[in-house]
Amino acid sequence: MVTTSNNSSSAFSFDHRDMIAFILVMSLHGLQSMITELLPEFSIGGLGVSIGPFWFVAMSVVLLFRSFWGCLAIPVGGIVFGEILIGDFSALGAVEGLIVITLSWFFAMSLITDPKNVKQIAAVGFLAKAMEETAAWFIDVGKFYVGVEELEAISWLPETVWATEGIGALLQIIIAGVVFGAIPTLFLYPRLRGKIEPLLGMSPVEGRDGPMFTRTSLKRLIAWVALIPVAFAFETLSETSGGLVTFTPEFVETYGQAFLFVPIAIAAVISFGLVAYRQRKVDGLQD
Repeated sequence: MVTTSNNSSSAFSFDHRDMIAFILVMSLHGLQSMITELLPEFSIGGLGVSIGPFWFVAMSVVLLFRSFWGCLAIPVGGIVFGEILIGDFSALGAVEGLIVITLSWFFAMSLITDPKNVKQIAAVGFLAKAMEETAAWFIDVGKFYVGVEELEAISWLPETVWATEGIGALLQIIIAGVVFGAIPTLFLYPRLRGKIEPLLGMSPVEGRDGPMFTRTSLKRLIAWVALIPVAFAFETLSETSGGLVTFTPEFVETYGQAFLFVPIAIAAVISFGLVAYRQRKVDGLQD
C-alpha cells in the first residue's frame, strides 16, 4: 500500500487520496448536520438555540488529515446535503460558510504540534468553532447596521444588538463547540487515528517541533481576518439580490420533515460505502 504523510506535502496539494478524504468529510458532515435538523430547538433566556451539527465528527475526522481540502469539505457538506438536496440553496448565501468555516478550520489546525495529544486536538477544534461563530456574529450585526436584516435590539439603543447576538453566538460556542464538539472529540479522535488514514492510502500525520503559533499560522490568521469582509459582502448581496443563482423547490415544505431522511440516506450511503470500499481494497492489497 502506498502511504503518504501530510507533513511532506503542501496543505493545498490534491490527489486521489485528498479526493477520497474530501468526499468522506463532506458526507460525514452532511450526515451529522441533517440528523441534527431532526432535533427540536430549545430556548435559553428567550434565545432560540439549536443543537447544530455534532461537531465532534468533523473535529475528529478533519484533524486527522489537516489539509485545506478537508476544511473546505465541511461547508461543502452542509451546502450539498443541507441546502441543495432539500431544495433551499442560494449561491451567494453559501459563500459566507465557504469562507468562514474553511478558513477558521484551516487556521486552527496549523496550531497542532502533537497529533497524539488529544487535549490539544479538542482545544484546536473548539477554537475553530469559536472563530466560526465569532465571524458569524460580526457578519450578522453588520447586516443589521446596513439595514438588510432585522435583529433583536432595543429601539432607542441599537448597540444592544451586539449583546443579543453575542449571547447567541456564545451559547452556540458552548453547545456546539464544547458539549457536542471538544468533549466527544476527546473520546472519538484517538479511536480513529491510525485506523482511517490507512484506508485512504495515508500514514497518520506526525507532530512537529516548535511553538504552536508559527509563520504559517500568522498567514492563515491574516487571511481569515481579511476575508471576513468579503464573506459579509456576499452575505449582504444574497439578502438584497435574491441569491443570484438559487435552487428553491423547498422539498421539506412540500413533503414534510420526513424528506430530511433523503439527504441522510444519501450521505450515509456515500460515507459508509466509501469506507467499506476502501477497506475491501486495502484487504485485497494485503492478501
